[in-house]
Amino acid sequence: MRDDLREITRIRARHPERIAELAQTRTRRESVLGDKGKALVIAADHPARGSLRAGTDPMAMADRADLLTRLCVALARPGVTGVLGTADILEDLLLLGALHDRSVFGSMNRGGLAGATFEIDDRFTGYDARAIARAGFDGGKMLLRVDYTDDRTAPTLAACANAVGTLADERLIAMVEPFISGRHDGRVSNDLSVEAATTAVTVASGLGTTSAYTWLKVPVIGDGGDEMAQVLAATTMPTLLLGGEVSANQDKTYERWSRALRLPTMHGLVVGRSLLYPPDGDVARAVDTAAGLL
Repeated sequence: MRDDLREITRIRARHPERIAELAQTRTRRESVLGDKGKALVIAADHPARGSLRAGTDPMAMADRADLLTRLCVALARPGVTGVLGTADILEDLLLLGALHDRSVFGSMNRGGLAGATFEIDDRFTGYDARAIARAGFDGGKMLLRVDYTDDRTAPTLAACANAVGTLADERLIAMVEPFISGRHDGRVSNDLSVEAATTAVTVASGLGTTSAYTWLKVPVIGDGGDEMAQVLAATTMPTLLLGGEVSANQDKTYERWSRALRLPTMHGLVVGRSLLYPPDGDVARAVDTAAGLL
């Protein structure tokens, strides 16, 4: 991969137009869903928000060659349908030829840098709807954290609503990841209670001028069973389950995912660090296990 990285840098320096050409000529999927009607999307948009931790390593995602190696292993596994990332990562993957027959989602708002005083102000610093459409990608993802005590939430709400509408104008999926959030000991954290998660789902479902192309990306609530069903009863939007942090007990994580995936609005998984940085280091096995749940 180190040699590949040098070649990527060479092309970026001498032939940057090659990126757009590859985006237009790559083989596209007919559907964002897999053969069983479920999606398995590998998420890699964390670094652009300054969130580099995976498990106990605070800088795990900082090594681009290592990250790209893990992504290429994951994207090559049977059952994987797509990838989610910022322009830098998706363009690296284009140059590596790793995006053929995969759905692609561009990450749109990465301005709420992890640990910053302005973290709740999730500015749209990544893709916009026009750029996603021009690249021939399938949709855009946005993070929506609602903090009732921080008035910087309001501009984020408005920006997400606008993104939902502009993506719909292009007939592209708007993947909204909603949370009720707050500051505790100076850090932003998400409220994963049934009441908060339900409220977040209802707010996200109502964003924009149309909900025709809106999908939701939500965390597992409780053990993935009755409490999760209560949360998802609040919406008719197609829903994808997010993977969350790397867990020392991956088997328990898989059990929770499996229960949640049985719910009727669930259409698959969007997982990043849990599969790219599993505790045993075996990316292929972790991805295959997740694919098996679908």
